[in-house]
Amino acid sequence: MHKYRTHNCFELSKSHVGQVVKLSGWVHSKRDHGSLIFIDLRDHFGITQLVTDSLQPIKLESVITVTGEVVARSAEAVNPNIKTGEIEIKIHELIVESAAEQIPFQINDNNEYPEELRLKYRFLDLRREKTHKNIILRSQVISSIRAEMTGQGFLEIQTPILTASSPEGARDYLVPARLHPGKFYALPQAPQQFKQLLMVSGFNRYFQIAPCFRDEDLRADRSPEFYQLDMEMSFVTQEDVFSAIEPLLKTIFKKYGVKKTSDENFIHIPYEEAMLKYGIDKPDLRNPILISDASEIFRGSDFSIFAKQIEQGATIRAIPAPKCATQPRSFFDKIIEFAQGNGAKGLAYIIFDEMGEEKGPIAKFLSAEKLLELKRTADLQNGDAVFFSCGKKSEAAKIAGQVRIKLGHDLNLIDESIYKFCWIVDFPMYELDEENGKIEFSHNPFSMPQGGLEALNSQAPLSIKAFQYDIVCNGVELSSGAIRNHKPEIMYRAFELAGYGREVVEEKFGAMLNAFKFGAPPHGGMAPGIDRIIMLLADEPNIREVIPFPMNGKAQDLMMNAPANVSEKQLTELNVDLSKKAREALFGKGGGA
Repeated sequence: MHKYRTHNCFELSKSHVGQVVKLSGWVHSKRDHGSLIFIDLRDHFGITQLVTDSLQPIKLESVITVTGEVVARSAEAVNPNIKTGEIEIKIHELIVESAAEQIPFQINDNNEYPEELRLKYRFLDLRREKTHKNIILRSQVISSIRAEMTGQGFLEIQTPILTASSPEGARDYLVPARLHPGKFYALPQAPQQFKQLLMVSGFNRYFQIAPCFRDEDLRADRSPEFYQLDMEMSFVTQEDVFSAIEPLLKTIFKKYGVKKTSDENFIHIPYEEAMLKYGIDKPDLRNPILISDASEIFRGSDFSIFAKQIEQGATIRAIPAPKCATQPRSFFDKIIEFAQGNGAKGLAYIIFDEMGEEKGPIAKFLSAEKLLELKRTADLQNGDAVFFSCGKKSEAAKIAGQVRIKLGHDLNLIDESIYKFCWIVDFPMYELDEENGKIEFSHNPFSMPQGGLEALNSQAPLSIKAFQYDIVCNGVELSSGAIRNHKPEIMYRAFELAGYGREVVEEKFGAMLNAFKFGAPPHGGMAPGIDRIIMLLADEPNIREVIPFPMNGKAQDLMMNAPANVSEKQLTELNVDLSKKAREALFGKGGGA
């Protein structure tokens, strides 16, 4: 007989009755019924009930090995909720492999415990059923992705972790180079340049489950260290990339998701249309509310606040609130307060009651013809209300988008039973930084502009669109991607419009630029986020629930105590001289001087 187990805690059934078996696992729970003591033994696979008439003192979560006979439970004692619920093990011998101390929170319940406590004892939290299943799901999904990608002819190739810093995107995590004083490696925000260089190297299709690092502010769907399905393809159009990734996502979401997945192809929404109808470039299509432009309706109207701002270049967005005509005044005040909390100066509204009468603070300022035009434009019915945001085009869209999301949830309009995907396409190549008035890349700087070099030379920068695209599911951006700029002359010009001279391009992207001069194929790709995909599949609101050992919201690993202090000797070896503020934080005031 094996030293630790002949079976796992998920295998035994009535067919094993009478057999002597050996199991090992953790003490999940204990119940003392006087003459008999029951133990639920848990391992990675499941739970099996043990029974004995005497038991040495033993704490929950201790690791034990038991030898015993499989016996059938009486009919009234059968537990239909577990696979092994028809049997139990009558203990002959019990060995404590590892005694546990008092645990800081229960493993055998579904109570919510503070996240900081759970992350400090993550090794215990991972024993809990839901968290444990999330990590199993993660492994299964990644295995399926690998099989699907390999089946499509993609090669899995690893790219460097220590690389050069990039001037674009989020802040880099930097690593001092001991052998090169004063110089630093950067952990990759993404393997962007390397995967493009692989295409230049003659590989046709590449992928990897790539670790990425970004030093940016955290939120529920963002982590400083994350994984993505990085992929790139040669001699492809935008549609070819879509055709490669859509079947993969459909397969994964149908196999592992907790909601329905449509068989239809993912719809394509141009960026400008997304910003108008949804007020955001990652729309949740489960929300039926559609935003519209009401600027012309209020132009020259008696509502002077809007009319004057429109003449100064402002935009008015109309956000329908279905069947809200009978809502109390407090409902409208609550939505206004929400908008103000998101940066709006205010939020106007009009109500159309069941008889079609117009009500609300600003209804009197519009003529009957304008009110009728408003109902047509915003697709309003009697019994509906409509809110209005006003401001610069981007500001009005942002507020309208936030209010749309708020109304969708507050009015229970979201279909929680389905996954809805879409492609956002035709992103602008550039955007204007309103603080300094400079033109900058709006998306990936390595994207091919629509119209190529001619567009860069003849069009106003802000009018140029790029072959860039995002894939979105239920309001969560899963990936960005693009058809790449593979021609040096287009790259030089594209960066020039964003304020980067040739010398900067050659310094920062010299390897890729040099490679392009020796024959580069047209290529494109994308990189869906593994963590976000699994977050949606597990129906978890926070990405940390599907990462084995995540950091907290302050980018700290509470279990391993990272980031941590380092010694003066280590700093000297790395030729790192700390600022006064950092030195005082590390050594205390006057320390380490």
